[in-house]
Amino acid sequence: MTWNGDEYQSRFDRIAAEGGDIHGEAALVRSFGPSSVLDAGCGTGRVAIELARHGVEVVGVDTDGSMLATARRLAPEIRWYQEDLVHLDLALSFDVVVLAGNVPLFTPPGTEPALVAGAAAHVCPGGRLVAGFALDRGYTLDEYDAHCRAAGLTLEARYATWSRDPYTDGKYAVSVHRKP
Repeated sequence: MTWNGDEYQSRFDRIAAEGGDIHGEAALVRSFGPSSVLDAGCGTGRVAIELARHGVEVVGVDTDGSMLATARRLAPEIRWYQEDLVHLDLALSFDVVVLAGNVPLFTPPGTEPALVAGAAAHVCPGGRLVAGFALDRGYTLDEYDAHCRAAGLTLEARYATWSRDPYTDGKYAVSVHRKP
């Protein structure tokens, strides 16, 4: 899939200009009080930039050069890496690793276990992996939870939205898994 980072970002800029809240993911992540966050699949950096604005040390990773070019233009002070999340090894750990924006659904089919394992490897002890994605595209919560368990994570909470609306078998879920 080919992206245009500036076009992608313009959608969120438009929503914000019209008074919409585009920072639900960052608000949920901030509620855990992290000092460090890995924004895995960061796109144009919307979540990472908002977290950094609140004093959180953030690193952003994405596979798409166009998305990262926009992120680097918007926030050159943040460390941005162009890496495949399935094979990610930054040799760093974070209080929270966030997979926002349906990241697991953009992983090639069959690589979801490696994506989750790689993300989990970057979570420090006592930290969290937070992921939100649509459930009508072939990757189920049962599969995701199994991949998290295999990576040593336990389910802490599940929501229907980034605003913490209760999850009741909807078409979207935000899952919070914790590393012991």
